[in-house]
Amino acid sequence: MRISTYGRLVLLPLCLMWTCALRAWAELPNPPSSSNIDPEPRELIDGAAPPVDSDSEVARSLFDRLDFPSSAVLDGASVSDLDTVGDPPAGNERAGGETCVPSASIAPLLPPFGGPWNSRPKLTGDWCCLRENLRDDGYTFDISATQYYQGTADGGLKDGFRFGGRDDYLVNVDGQKAGLWPGLGINLHGETVYGDSVNLFTGAVVPVNIGRAHPVFTGNTTALTAVKFTQALSENLVIFGGKINTIDNIQQPFMRGRGLDAGFMNAAFVWNPILGRTMNYSTLGAGAAFLAGGYPVFTLTVYDTNDDSTTSGFDVLFNNGAIIYPTLSLPTKFFGLPGHQSVWGAYSSGSYAIVDPQSLNLLPQVLQGTLPPSAVTTPVGGSWWMAYLFDQALWVDPTDNTRSWGVFGNFGISDGKPDPIRWSGILGIGGSSPISSRQLDTFGIAYYYLGFSNDFKDVARLITPVRDERGLELFYNTAVTPWCHVTADLQVVTPIQTNADTSLVLGLRAKIDF
Repeated sequence: MRISTYGRLVLLPLCLMWTCALRAWAELPNPPSSSNIDPEPRELIDGAAPPVDSDSEVARSLFDRLDFPSSAVLDGASVSDLDTVGDPPAGNERAGGETCVPSASIAPLLPPFGGPWNSRPKLTGDWCCLRENLRDDGYTFDISATQYYQGTADGGLKDGFRFGGRDDYLVNVDGQKAGLWPGLGINLHGETVYGDSVNLFTGAVVPVNIGRAHPVFTGNTTALTAVKFTQALSENLVIFGGKINTIDNIQQPFMRGRGLDAGFMNAAFVWNPILGRTMNYSTLGAGAAFLAGGYPVFTLTVYDTNDDSTTSGFDVLFNNGAIIYPTLSLPTKFFGLPGHQSVWGAYSSGSYAIVDPQSLNLLPQVLQGTLPPSAVTTPVGGSWWMAYLFDQALWVDPTDNTRSWGVFGNFGISDGKPDPIRWSGILGIGGSSPISSRQLDTFGIAYYYLGFSNDFKDVARLITPVRDERGLELFYNTAVTPWCHVTADLQVVTPIQTNADTSLVLGLRAKIDF
């Protein structure tokens, strides 16, 4: 593949910086951490406190046994990740040496926010013990800033690099600790996006930078994308409802953390693009999760068909039908190593044209030009898709079972009309770094293929020639400190538009948790 002179000038310093940084960091151990403290404390079921007093045996079982399928959108049953990032420091001292004393019921379960600057889980620490006291009273706050510098070094529709970023503000309320009632949880997510991205440069349907694709693909905005209420009715049943951010609870296989910036940057490896016709980034909905041994085996959610990322959504609620979204997931122990086998699906009663814009995928902009969708295709009522997912660990750290790496896959099929993607296949490997001294680092390599339906191709070819899309991504995420992660990323994407050559996309991502 021929690389332009400009591309070479950008590629060379990036490669040198990547190589030098990784070699330097690989020779240093991670900041001090305690491997016997779970980096994702099992305190909350998507923000809901245990249904009984936290000192009881039932509550401890929810804390200790709660586990969730990798890469799952579990709207009613996910672990809150607001409290920690990476392995927190041992001990219970803040930077100045003053001891904070959280309540006895949570001291053994939740790590402190304080500690030396290079080993604390958050840059700003424990706010002179205020942060831990607020957590004891049921309020946790998570603020992060993520910066991206990414570009098409060669190929695509356009060469060039762009800088952009996002800020995330999350608030979690534990109703019991806050003096309301047991089992209640409230989750809010506000976000700001700014700057530019190269998502429109490649000619691909799948954004190469998911973090800068939502809540809007282009432009600057601030939006409240989640106001979610959760109620645990028992140890085995949780109900939820409100404005739901459907990507908040995604956990990429074997990666620490959840959401948009925990691992891969290409959107295909965060969610299966086949669900883009019916699912939205943020929308109103309600559902229930059924748990067995603290694990969400079955969930059922009903969503509005409208994307409400930047609106309240009440004025158009269910004006185009509803989406029924069930998931079934079972933990496995093949070869004595953990894994999951899952089946997802959805049916929407809404009406769609096959070239209608989607909130999760980037259909070629040229299709939304001067020719309205109704001129080339008639809206179809009803749309469905199904997906099979698996992940299987190949290695688990014998001294820290939160560190592992393995293989994963995600395969989907749809109606093909009005869903433009008829089938999809995703396969990859990744997880915790194999470098023993880099316990907080992660890596990944994955490949995706999208097979577009003949109905979509027949319509699209009236305006622009199209083909099936495929892409490959490699990344290495380096934990400079537990609160600062830098990711070097490389992608090769053959986009849907045949007038765009295969793209070489290079990028850097830096995330700081405050």
